[in-house]
Amino acid sequence: MDGPQDLGGKESFGPIEVDSPEYRDDWERRQWALTKLVTTPGVTIDWFRHALETMPPAVYLSVPYFQKWNANNMALGIDAGAYTLAECVSGKAAVRGASPPVVSVDECEAMQRALSVDFSREIDAQPAFQLGDPVVTDARPSAGHTRLPSYARGARGKVIAHHGAHVFADTGARGDHRAEHLYTVEFRAGDLWSDAEAAEDVVCLDLWEPYLASA
Repeated sequence: MDGPQDLGGKESFGPIEVDSPEYRDDWERRQWALTKLVTTPGVTIDWFRHALETMPPAVYLSVPYFQKWNANNMALGIDAGAYTLAECVSGKAAVRGASPPVVSVDECEAMQRALSVDFSREIDAQPAFQLGDPVVTDARPSAGHTRLPSYARGARGKVIAHHGAHVFADTGARGDHRAEHLYTVEFRAGDLWSDAEAAEDVVCLDLWEPYLASA
């Protein structure tokens, strides 16, 4: 969707802080760990991202990163019926059950490092594109979640890699976890931005097949 999260290629937002710390405060580390450890039924990574994108632009652009995660987790949990708004406000469960095991942030980080997750999927359809094929991206905006950035809509590029099939994020956010072929597409910077200074600069995006058509 066209929301405040799609900042790629946008101007007037200032330089990116490439040297900023991973976490600015200890509570941000704990929020990261909570998001990894506490799962809400029916919430996938794509639905989590889409929910973040529905925040009002003024909130999305002004609230710190992990504070948005916190608000998003609470909203998704309330929506799923895992707890109530009153419980969130009070910070206490209305009915206390068995206490879960205590896991430190360091232990959570070690658990994440040890994970080996394969996101590839089997698919019967053959890939529509081969390496070197010229393609053009869909020019239409999406009303739901999408991983095609607005600056790359309707742009010409070429396929430089095929990664097999993976769950299509756009439908995954709606609960339809179907697989689609995934490619890396290379674009000339000048084809994306009219004022690109270096003609040899390129931008590479990993894009699902439904985003692409033969050029």
